[in-house]
Amino acid sequence: MIADQSNIGFSGVLAVCLFLAALPLAVCAWAMLAPPSRGFRKAQGTGLAILAGGCLCAATAIPFIVRPGPSVFRPSTTARIVIVAPRPGEVVRGDPATVPVRIEVRGGRIVPFISRKLVPNEGHVHLYLDGSLVSMVMGESTTIRAGPGAHTLEAEFVAVDHGPFDPRVRTSVTFRVTG
Repeated sequence: MIADQSNIGFSGVLAVCLFLAALPLAVCAWAMLAPPSRGFRKAQGTGLAILAGGCLCAATAIPFIVRPGPSVFRPSTTARIVIVAPRPGEVVRGDPATVPVRIEVRGGRIVPFISRKLVPNEGHVHLYLDGSLVSMVMGESTTIRAGPGAHTLEAEFVAVDHGPFDPRVRTSVTFRVTG
């Protein structure tokens, strides 16, 4: 996530408040239970200790419940991605070769900004050469460099936060570079 890293949000504020509430509760519980206590005082101390423990547990769990991380819930899209160039089986000359890459996103739109506000049919394109990320494209064309041999180029249309759609939107093509 690139944007809004300093903003902890509602769940973060709630977790901090619960954690801060647990501290005085735990101190009071300890004070009531430290001397040999009996009867109502012991019940009060035990109740405060349970309440402090509950606050700590809630402070730990709430950020995951209220606002799950980016990998838990991903947007879906109707967009498809097509690699126009290089063509399947194409031979490119060079050592290393500069390979022109052209892609089309059908039913979606490539946008030049990063955001946490996810829109189903807007995003960027990630290019992988032989499984390694080589480019994050915010347009429909670029060039990559590849050494001699057979290569697989994979293009993935990702959301504006650079996370994948669910299901993933990707395609691949194989091509060859000769020296």
